[in-house]
Amino acid sequence: MARPISIIEITEEERTELQRRVKAHTTAQRDSLRAAIILKRAAGMKQVDVAAELDVSVACVNKWSQRFEREGIEGLNDRRRSGRPNEIPVEIVERVITEATRPVKPKSRWSVRSMAANVGISPDSVHRIWRENDLKPHLHRTFKVSTDKDFELKFWDVIGLYLNPPERALVLCCDEKSQCQALERTQPGLPLGVGHIATSTHDYRRHGTITLFAALNYLDGKLISRTEERHTHVEWLRFLKQIDRETPKELEVHLILDNYATHKHEAVLKWLQRRPRFKLHFTPTSSSWMNLVERFFGELTSEVIRDGSFTAVRQLARDIADYISQRNLNPKPYVWNAKGEEILRKIESAREALAQAQTKQG
Repeated sequence: MARPISIIEITEEERTELQRRVKAHTTAQRDSLRAAIILKRAAGMKQVDVAAELDVSVACVNKWSQRFEREGIEGLNDRRRSGRPNEIPVEIVERVITEATRPVKPKSRWSVRSMAANVGISPDSVHRIWRENDLKPHLHRTFKVSTDKDFELKFWDVIGLYLNPPERALVLCCDEKSQCQALERTQPGLPLGVGHIATSTHDYRRHGTITLFAALNYLDGKLISRTEERHTHVEWLRFLKQIDRETPKELEVHLILDNYATHKHEAVLKWLQRRPRFKLHFTPTSSSWMNLVERFFGELTSEVIRDGSFTAVRQLARDIADYISQRNLNPKPYVWNAKGEEILRKIESAREALAQAQTKQG
């Protein structure tokens, strides 16, 4: 009797991280290979089949399978090797840490190599010191603290819909993703494979743009959508009429919107006045992160638009429509779990930090 195939069990979070390591352009080849081994083992493949497909030894597959089962994602990282103890002077370590936030002008940040040259140690040592102290000069995120005078009022109005949705009502997160470009790459790209990353040409032909209007149902994750050539109040009103047609007439419809002037156009407001079941909830200015449809737009960009090649606007529109149709067959809602009080504390902390930075610059 044949032995049953052992299958590695992974969580959704682990699967997402492993897939990221396989796909990311910046992932080291060894890390991508280890992630690919675990994904294939989790799919039920035998060790010998995984080894043959990835062109590695069975011992290699067995090693990383066992490491993952014992230690999870952390088990796929290289062990710290034994050897001579760290002999970097304390004052050098302190410089690597403290000067990480103070690059020499006109540079805006340090790299491990430039910092290594600056303090006289190896790039690997700089990388290790930064990693141990959770410093990441290579990462940069954008932000903007809202200056809306009614921020807290609008904040609780929107968050309240997420945390305590009204009964017999729909909560729709609405927005438009404008300037979706139909870009055609000038040459076919090379596919992802073991040992090399996927490629695409740096240049492209432009075939125009479209605007996607989307309304995300907070409770079930389904989307109502339409594409238009423009995004004026005329197109927005057409989309509102579509929402009116495609939602049960006996339910109230709570729309979460940003402060784009199109949403408040006189013609739009007149139409809404005749339909009292529609309730508008505006996010504070510079707070698009509160509108969960932005999460969907991010996924759409990364999974369809960014790496796609489209010979015409209609092809882009068709791919977007197909993506949304497939998503609606098995929708997964985004659940708001963050506590409002905690968010407000972080925002207040960001305001204080921003005020201090502006004082120093002044």
